[in-house]
Amino acid sequence: MTVQGWLQIALYVAILTALTPVVGAYMFRVYSGERVLLTRVLGPLERIVYRLLGNDPEHRQDWKGYARTALVFSALSFIALYAILRSQPIHPFNPQDFASAPWDVSFNTAASFVSNTNWQYYGGETTMTYFSQMAGLALQNFISAAVGIAVLIAVIRGFVARSGGELGNFWADLTRTLLYILLPISVVGGLLLISQGTLQTLAPYVTFATLTGGEQTLALGPVGSQEAIKQLGTNGGGFFNVNAAMPFENPNGLTNFINMLLILAIPAGLTATFGRMAANRRLGWALYGAMTLMFVVGVGIVYAAETNGSPAQQLAGLAGSNLEGKEVRFGDAGSALWVVVTTVASCGAVNSAHDALTGIGGAVPMANMMTGEVIFGGVGSGLYGMLLFVLLAVFLAGLMVGRTPEFLGKKIEAREIKLVVMATLAVPLLALAATALALATKYGAPSIYNPGPQGFSETLYAYVSQANNNGSAFAGYSGFVQPDAGNAGSSGITFADVLGGLAMLGGRFVPMVLALAVAGSLAGKRVTPAGPGTMRTDTPTFVVLLIATILIVALLTFVPSLLLGPVVQGLSTQLF
Repeated sequence: MTVQGWLQIALYVAILTALTPVVGAYMFRVYSGERVLLTRVLGPLERIVYRLLGNDPEHRQDWKGYARTALVFSALSFIALYAILRSQPIHPFNPQDFASAPWDVSFNTAASFVSNTNWQYYGGETTMTYFSQMAGLALQNFISAAVGIAVLIAVIRGFVARSGGELGNFWADLTRTLLYILLPISVVGGLLLISQGTLQTLAPYVTFATLTGGEQTLALGPVGSQEAIKQLGTNGGGFFNVNAAMPFENPNGLTNFINMLLILAIPAGLTATFGRMAANRRLGWALYGAMTLMFVVGVGIVYAAETNGSPAQQLAGLAGSNLEGKEVRFGDAGSALWVVVTTVASCGAVNSAHDALTGIGGAVPMANMMTGEVIFGGVGSGLYGMLLFVLLAVFLAGLMVGRTPEFLGKKIEAREIKLVVMATLAVPLLALAATALALATKYGAPSIYNPGPQGFSETLYAYVSQANNNGSAFAGYSGFVQPDAGNAGSSGITFADVLGGLAMLGGRFVPMVLALAVAGSLAGKRVTPAGPGTMRTDTPTFVVLLIATILIVALLTFVPSLLLGPVVQGLSTQLF
């Protein structure tokens, strides 16, 4: 570890903290219907969209109507994306004449991008046409992110409502998210990345002669237009198979830093938005503080683990850092920071090989995802997941002191707690059940590359990542056999593709519907003024209680599986 490395980490946290109230205040104004800088330009376009949709933005929906609209819209998005992926031979902008991937890989990919997971069982530069990348995948990067943010805003309205059971208008929230937040920031971010060398072209791939007399094909494509929204929307799907380790996607240290800021800018800013909507900015900062504390601890552990190397390195007499699978341009600090940034958010972007992390270093990104992706989490989904843990923490505190639990002046009763427990346990159950099926049946065997604890870790990581809508991977677990010299065609591993796709859809939409149900239940409740005995939720004491609740409920569910995989490997002197 070096002073320079710690300064880089500290600078990142400082800038993210400074951006949080700015981004949060802007989003609050957007969803409150106030005029913003872009209203004059985008206001007429917003009204045109409403007319085309036949939607009255003032019409309010209850939680059932809001959830139904979000689900139907997402289902239609899935069908449209699947159709695009299965029709690649007729696409324009297909200079490499790519055929379509097998049906099961296309199913997995459609489920992945619609659920904001962006898990990839394929190499983008060897599989996807430019048209699929732009009109299919990049479009879903915008849409799936906007759905998550829109649902969060509806959930917050239910939590803070003073009367009635309405949560807002899905189409209005979706449109405003796209027009005023995701599109303008992505345009600015994309231009900034392109100015630093991120590739943007529709030219065909280039073949050239190497120094040894062989031939090498250099993949090109419209990368820059997808890169900013991939990070900003916590999507993470890379244009290239090696993702942000590829210089065409992530050219230098500055773009590396910018990309990491884009990943957490909106999830962090939404805590400030919540504080303003709840008329309690201290509460927003309390949530940000809980997230940041867990984030910083995770970065510190990964940084220490990777700079100290593995027991196998030490036994072999190799001193220094574990540099396997890392881009030397970014080093230990830049890689460790990215590992944690991408796994505390539901973003699968990577600038190093997670499969090559030390045992302890690899346990941290898994643990981040095992919290339910609530340490910042995905855009929208992370905060509504965190709010469910807030209700659970308030309930547990109420039991300990013998008081009826309240949050924002509303009593937390049996119905809300049942829904909260279902939402917080659904995803761990899904991830563990899928992992067990893959390990205990013959159908999962073709996907597992490595033996021993490493193979177990790869399988566990795959389904934890997919069920929690993260998208990063330990590289050994496969769902797609790419064509090569000895393989005339390509094929999917149907078991992994279908099981993973179902895990992603379930992990996205089950908690989403349950969070809306909790918000709908709270929306109609009478608000009780705070009294001397009311437990405050904007204090350091509550932050500690909230973190303890997350660790006890979320992580303890996975402790046995962590012990069987990354912890065993971290204590082993064998190289797997």
